Amino acid sequence: MTNKKIRRDGIAWIAARAGCAALVAAAACWSAGAHAADKYPDRPITLIVPFSAGGDADLAARNLAASMRGDLDAALVVANKSGANGAIGSKFVRDAAPDGYTLLLGRVGSQAILPALYADLSYKWDDFTFIGVLELNPMVCVVNAKSPYRKLDDLLAAIKANPGELNYSTSGPATVLNLASQALLASARLPKTAAVPVAYKGGSEATTAVLSGEVDFTCNNLTSLLGHIKGDKLRVLVTTSPTRLKDLPDAPTASELGHPKLEAVSGWSALLGPPGMNKDLVEKWAGLLRQVNQNTQWRTAVETLGSVPHIVEPKATAAFVQAQVGLYGDLGRSLEIQIK
Repeated sequence: MTNKKIRRDGIAWIAARAGCAALVAAAACWSAGAHAADKYPDRPITLIVPFSAGGDADLAARNLAASMRGDLDAALVVANKSGANGAIGSKFVRDAAPDGYTLLLGRVGSQAILPALYADLSYKWDDFTFIGVLELNPMVCVVNAKSPYRKLDDLLAAIKANPGELNYSTSGPATVLNLASQALLASARLPKTAAVPVAYKGGSEATTAVLSGEVDFTCNNLTSLLGHIKGDKLRVLVTTSPTRLKDLPDAPTASELGHPKLEAVSGWSALLGPPGMNKDLVEKWAGLLRQVNQNTQWRTAVETLGSVPHIVEPKATAAFVQAQVGLYGDLGRSLEIQIK
């Protein structure tokens, strides 16, 4: 046997062994991932809410945690890590280990509006593992129950006739409250300066401003408004829900009033994880959310808070969030809103 043949056969043998080793390693990796998913969870899971306790996001997270007690083998513990309009908690999860024990209750502000408008944000919209949309929280534009504006057209006519005189409450320029109101003005072909924004610390303060008569109207999450609407203290002019809401059967939708583009402006909650979560863990959670979707307790609690149950699969969730980032990016550019 020649030296060339020995070398050739030796190289072939080494290559074969290397290929076999690669296959074994891949199989072992897959097996380990599947095994990890089978054992998961073997300790409490932390669900980070990037906003303060008692708000819409916090209530959504606690509702999910309570509804999953019979489906998970470990506790789903809600932890509030607020600050910077949701950026601090979101970054915390982005930097966490992708083992499924640290998850994020994502919201439109922290996962779509900030990535679309904040030039120096410490994370990108797609820096996460997308598990599922949970619910939609429609925006509702309201006035004080004593206001002379009984219909949306009444308000828009007054704004058009008196540019710069009427005002509305927001929780800051780059928030869904401001963007919803601006989207309404744009849909009515009114300039962005037609009504004056007045910023408050949060959604509850923005609602209080309408109740006290400090401002003429607000477009806010239904969760923040429902109690006052049912108490006949606020009058609904329009909702951004695709169909009429169960709790507000007499409130017209944006599409019914000729403003279909306003439907895209809505609050929402989604379940996200750190980047790089094992696909078996993602599928396990997707399956858990399918079970939650059939849970009467969860659905009832969501609707009681003024939201709409809307469970979405992981791939569709990524597409949904991407579309929301595009929407608010376009809206922010048209309004010349850019946070430095």
